[in-house]
Amino acid sequence: MRRIAWMAAAALAAACGPDDEPGSDCGPSSALVVAVTDGDTIEIEGGVKIRYLLVDTPESTTKVECYGPEAKAYNSGLVKDQVVELKYGTECKDRYGRLLAFVSVNGREVNSLLVEKGFADVMYFAETGNGKDRVEEFYDLRDEAKDAGRGMWGACVDD
Repeated sequence: MRRIAWMAAAALAAACGPDDEPGSDCGPSSALVVAVTDGDTIEIEGGVKIRYLLVDTPESTTKVECYGPEAKAYNSGLVKDQVVELKYGTECKDRYGRLLAFVSVNGREVNSLLVEKGFADVMYFAETGNGKDRVEEFYDLRDEAKDAGRGMWGACVDD
């Protein structure tokens, strides 16, 4: 039995050599950002779109909402032409086929920064469970940004 376990471990190690890019069942664990679609969506090499988990920024593509261009510019300044780390949720993709992930660059998580700085609101879908373990943290960041009037919370007035 020990010999079988050792052989399985050796086969797994051989399959995942040092030159292989580690990933998950959803996608790569790191990638170069080649384009920024808007405040909460990026494109990585290979044309793959990534949608940030727990984040909803104002629109800046199909229609322009208050603070949408600012959210896109902030996101772009953080990640464009940078290698980012990707951590996926329980569901790999949204209904548009985009991968869903927490995105980090230079040790800073972009998802939480967008909310903390007032560029984004929280978007959580209980039915998928994506981000369930962090949703309260994100609501707290949003409430602090709102109370301080940061970003869109100080610049945009509800209609």
